[in-house]
Parts: sequence; C-alpha cells; structure tokens
Amino acid sequence: MPFGKVKWFDADRGFGFLSTDDGREVFLHASALPADHKEVKPGTRMEFGIADGKRGAQALSVRVVDAPPSVARAARKPAEDMAAITEDLIKVLDQVSNGLRRGRYPEKGSATKVASLLRRVADDLDA
Repeated sequence: MPFGKVKWFDADRGFGFLSTDDGREVFLHASALPADHKEVKPGTRMEFGIADGKRGAQALSVRVVDAPPSVARAARKPAEDMAAITEDLIKVLDQVSNGLRRGRYPEKGSATKVASLLRRVADDLDA
C-alpha cells in the first residue's frame, strides 16, 4: 500500500487530496477516512489503497500513520505561566459572580472583555 500526505482536506465539502510519496495526486473522500477521523489536517501522513475512479486515482482504506505536529501546542505558554493566568481569571470571575449575586450583570464592554478572556484561556488550555 502506498504512503502519502494530505495536501488539503475540506471537512464541509467532504473531500480533499493526498500527495503520494512518488508525487501523484490522489482524491480523498471523507468516506475513506477511518471511523475515528471526520477530518484530517494538511501534512497528515497516511497509508492507503488506490483505485481508479471516474476522474482518476482515488484513495481507499485510508489509515492515519502520524498526524503533523500541532503548531498551537508547540507555541503554547509554559504551565507555570498558565497557572498564574488561571488564578487571575478566577479573581476576575469572582468579581463578576459577586456582582451577579447583587443582581447586576457586568456592563456591556466589561462583559465582552471577560468573555474574550475566557475564550482565550480556553484556547490556550485546549491547544
């Protein structure tokens, strides 16, 4: 079975293309992906069978060999820094909570800042 890498894959459209080690382009349909993969990122190394389809080579029985390294994971903050950020976030949320107990929502601008802070910290933790 040949090996190759994902050139691109559009999960919304359900297809993409692989580039084999010998330079051929192979069509990749979402139905050929393993059950635990709904999409794949460019650079993901795969092993697959090839069948001749109506429009050229098509990948069958795809197996993910190894995923590309996560850029976000490599660039994420050290755990010690995230600990300090999380503690500061807890203080901010405690202030918001105290206001809510008194029946007051945060002002529009303040609420937007807290929400974006929560999203940013969640993204850093999830990377």
